[in-house]
Amino acid sequence: MVRALEWARLRRRRLWTEIGLVLGISLGASAVYSVVSLISRLTQETALADQTATLNGALSDRAWLDLTYQLLAIFFDLVPVALVLYLLAISGGNPFRRIGFDFREPARDLGRGWLLVLVVGVPGIVLYAVWRMLGYSAAVVASPLDTHWYTVPVLVLAALRAALQEEVIVVGYLFTRLRQLGLSKWAIILGAAVLRGSYHLYQGPGPFVGNVAMGIVFGWCYWRWGRVMPLVVAHWIIDIVSFVGYPVALAWFPTLFG
Repeated sequence: MVRALEWARLRRRRLWTEIGLVLGISLGASAVYSVVSLISRLTQETALADQTATLNGALSDRAWLDLTYQLLAIFFDLVPVALVLYLLAISGGNPFRRIGFDFREPARDLGRGWLLVLVVGVPGIVLYAVWRMLGYSAAVVASPLDTHWYTVPVLVLAALRAALQEEVIVVGYLFTRLRQLGLSKWAIILGAAVLRGSYHLYQGPGPFVGNVAMGIVFGWCYWRWGRVMPLVVAHWIIDIVSFVGYPVALAWFPTLFG
């Protein structure tokens, strides 16, 4: 009995350590930087509403070098995604089936993904406009203003990178590990949602609240469906619309999106 208790405590410590390390090299680090960024923004003389947060800016003034940097950044940002799938694999079972990150149900995943786009994506755009008018969000520049032949494909890849990072790590992996640690359903959903909101704090308090709400909806759906793929689909579509459609939105609604 004593040995079993010691093994259980050791296993819990190892799982918490693993979670800390994974988040420390991925979205947990982004959350810390976002908190510091928000403090910096709020302590400036310029009002938050008059500040700008750039998501996909150019990384070089030379096109070939900018493309190289963009692709390298996307590739290395996806390494933690591969890492959590590997960690789930060595702990037993097929990690893709374990979190529902596969193509066994393409039609259902696509349909659920589009449903989430309507439920979360459309209200999210409206909320962003409201936060901007109230002064609780910086102006989010979702895509670079100087375009090249590779701009749209890179933005689509950047949207996929964000979808995979957030849904596979924050939902698929984290939910699995926190379940193993014995946390309750809503403790997991709310904890993951707050994490999701925290690494968006660099945009302001408004986007934090919006992303927490998105995290609650996504977390509840994952708990119910047991599949991360619909979340990836929805997130990818939302970010493609945000990244690629930004110049169009800026031209039509300069006050809200500028």
